[in-house]
Amino acid sequence: MTGTPWDLFVYFLRLSLLAVGGANAAVPEMHRGVVEIRGWMTDEVFAQGYALAASSPGPNVLFVAVIGWHVAGAAGLAASLGGFLGPTFLLAWAVAMLTQRLAGAPWLAALRAGLVPVAIGLTLATGIVTGAAAAHGTAAEVATALLITAAAALFVWRSRLSPIWALLAGGVVGLLLLR
Repeated sequence: MTGTPWDLFVYFLRLSLLAVGGANAAVPEMHRGVVEIRGWMTDEVFAQGYALAASSPGPNVLFVAVIGWHVAGAAGLAASLGGFLGPTFLLAWAVAMLTQRLAGAPWLAALRAGLVPVAIGLTLATGIVTGAAAAHGTAAEVATALLITAAAALFVWRSRLSPIWALLAGGVVGLLLLR
């Protein structure tokens, strides 16, 4: 099934408001919508596109552009980015204006603190979904991909080294074990 730029725009417009914690937090839902429901990409293409966008310099939202490009070329790229960034930009701007006026409110601090575990959980789900999408076939391969994902997350969390080393090591280990 192929998608049009309009399909991409509408899909990412809806998804953008669920991206608490940024674009990475929405990756599990992107996978469900793009791979499982609409069939615009395979698991392998999805995982490769995510890895490409994550390893390149720039914001994490580049993955949305990769999906758009894959589905409908340059027009799909523009539509997916416009749909994903437009509503969140407007919402962030409005919330920033409001929070400046309510800076001392105790309920605002509680609200911010409550959103932190939500963003962490969504980001963790991203690692699990992309790790599983990168594996092909057997349960052992899926478990290996998830183990590589967990090891990379632990490395990035506990090390002061660049995350690019985790990407490189994960790629080498995955190449050796999963192929």
